[in-house]
Amino acid sequence: MEFITENIVLIAVAFVSGAMLVWPMVMRGASGPSLDTLGATRLINDTGAVVLDVRSQADFAGGHLPNARNIPMAELEKRIGELPAGKPVLLCCASGVTSSRAAGILRKAGRKDVFNLGGGLQSWRQAGLPVVK
Repeated sequence: MEFITENIVLIAVAFVSGAMLVWPMVMRGASGPSLDTLGATRLINDTGAVVLDVRSQADFAGGHLPNARNIPMAELEKRIGELPAGKPVLLCCASGVTSSRAAGILRKAGRKDVFNLGGGLQSWRQAGLPVVK
């Protein structure tokens, strides 16, 4: 007991460090695999994956991946039925964070073929890949 009281800060730091190491693994498991731009391009070309942009309609209108569909994150749960069954879904947002959450929602709804574009539209643009308006 004396050890705990004398080293409470050390114990707290160890606990927080452990949580920070485990958290990304937990989140990755919930949202499914994240693809870089090369992997995303292969998925689209090889499987005809549906590209789903979960940003707002205004952001989508400002530029998006070619052939992408737009279902804003706020509407996703009630519009899941609009996604064709039997095709993989590649989710995209501005940075990959919101689309990662969207992937978790689709997985909970029973979709297994869900992928997230890591880095989102930002990484797509940095790779010099086409964006349409």
